[in-house]
Amino acid sequence: MINRALLTVVLIAGCSSNADTGGGDGPAAVDFAHSGSDLATLPPDMTVNNPRNPAGLGPAAVDIGSSANLGSAGAYVLLAKTGITNVTGSSITGGNLGLSPAAASFITGFSMVADSTNVFSTSASVVPPGKIYAADYATPTPTNLTTAVLSMQTAYTDAAGRSPPDHLNLASGNLGGLTLAPGLYTWGNTVTIPADVTISGGANDVWIFQISNDLDLSAATHVILSGGAQAKNIFWQVAGQVTIHANAHFEGVILSQTAIILQTNASMNGRALAQSMIALDNNAVTAP
Repeated sequence: MINRALLTVVLIAGCSSNADTGGGDGPAAVDFAHSGSDLATLPPDMTVNNPRNPAGLGPAAVDIGSSANLGSAGAYVLLAKTGITNVTGSSITGGNLGLSPAAASFITGFSMVADSTNVFSTSASVVPPGKIYAADYATPTPTNLTTAVLSMQTAYTDAAGRSPPDHLNLASGNLGGLTLAPGLYTWGNTVTIPADVTISGGANDVWIFQISNDLDLSAATHVILSGGAQAKNIFWQVAGQVTIHANAHFEGVILSQTAIILQTNASMNGRALAQSMIALDNNAVTAP
C-alpha cells in the first residue's frame, strides 16, 4: 500500500513538471511567478497538429514563401486586400508593397510614380529595389498578387490551425514584462503588451502566437529580441485588429485577419500581412 502511494506521488510530480516546461521541448516562459499559470495540458509529442521545428526549439515555422517570388506573401513587407494608407513619411525597406483585389487608388499617401510598363510603381517611401504592386496593374501583376494573397491566407490558416499549444492563455494575455521562450502560444482573448516584452531564443528557434481577438502594443513599448532570436521566425496570428501605438517597436511577421495599424513613429522589423487594410503614419517597417 505504501509503495503504491509513493508511485502515485511520483507520477503526479512528473506530470506537473512536464506541463511547466512546455512538454520538454525547451524552456518555458521565464517569469511564471509574475505572469500566472501556464495552462498547456498536453506535451508536444502527443499533439495532432503541432509539428516540431527540425532546426531548433519551438514549432515548425509557418511558410510564407520566398522573398524572390512575387506570387508569395514572403515577397512583400506590406500586403493587404482592401487598402494601404500612409499619413506622412514612412520608410518600407527590404521588400515590396502589394494590394489585391483593391486597385492602386486604394494605396494613398505614397506619391507613387508608375513605371512605363504599368507593371509596378515606385515611391520615395519604398526603398529600392522594393516596388509597389496593385491588382489593376499590367500583367503579370494581377496574377502574382492573387497568388500572393492566397499564400498569405494559407499561412494564416496554417498558424491558426496548430494545436494543442505549448502554452495556453499565458498571463491572461497581458505580456508586459515577460520573457517568452520558443513555442506555440494560444490566447482566447485580446493580448496586450503594456510594458516591454522579451522574446528569447536561438537564431533557428520559432514562436507562433495564436490570438483570437486583438493585439495591442502600448505607446513607447518594445518587443525585444534576445539570445539571437530572429523576427523572421516569430509569427503573430491575430483574428482581430493589430495596433502598434505611437513610438512603439514591434518584431515579427503579423498575419492578421483584419487590420494592422501603426501609429505615429512606430517601427517594426517584420512583415505586415493583413486580410483587410494597413494604416501607416511616419513609420519604419523593415523586412526581417
